Amino acid sequence: MSLRTKEGAVPSANLTRSIASSRTIGTGLIIGALAVTLAAILIPVSLFGESSVAQPRNGVTDDGGGTVSTQYGPLTATDRDFVRKVRLAGTWELPAGRLAQERDSRDAVKTAGEHLIEGHTELNRRAEEVGRALGIQLPSQPNAQQQGWLNEMTNAGSSAEFERVFANRLRAAHGKVFNLVAQVRAESRNSMVRSLATRANAIVLDHITVLEDTGLVDFDAL
Repeated sequence: MSLRTKEGAVPSANLTRSIASSRTIGTGLIIGALAVTLAAILIPVSLFGESSVAQPRNGVTDDGGGTVSTQYGPLTATDRDFVRKVRLAGTWELPAGRLAQERDSRDAVKTAGEHLIEGHTELNRRAEEVGRALGIQLPSQPNAQQQGWLNEMTNAGSSAEFERVFANRLRAAHGKVFNLVAQVRAESRNSMVRSLATRANAIVLDHITVLEDTGLVDFDAL
């Protein structure tokens, strides 16, 4: 009788230990799952942050001024940067158009130069009007990279070299800004900025077209 009691006691103890072990493992699995879930939630925040999620697209420079109210609608950092970039484009593309008129260039290149002069004369005027109305300080000189492109054209040793640099530098620049124009036209809630973007969209597309019509654009390089 006592033997049966002892023999019965051993399985009972093993069973108790087995249950306890299973509970420990189960608790560990739950804690591990919660830790993985918490990490999945926190890692994107720590890596990217709230400001990175709202990072402007298309190479927009955020001036840190946030969104401000105007009588023409909200004015965002992207809106302001767009207006500045329109004016900045005119500081070098207008002189480039004049160079095309002055150099011994083919008719197609001269035509492209005419379109650049006409288009950026208008866009300069419109950008300055928007800048005054919305309190946006605009550039008046090309940046170092743009001045470098102008220097390339000015220092070109032959008409053929000038035409190649002219067509490809300007086509690449217009292709980049075209994305920003489309973004601003689609998203801006400021009526003055939208109006500028609408006109810029037509002019930039016209410039892209006449530059491609020169037959000199290296699309593989683009």
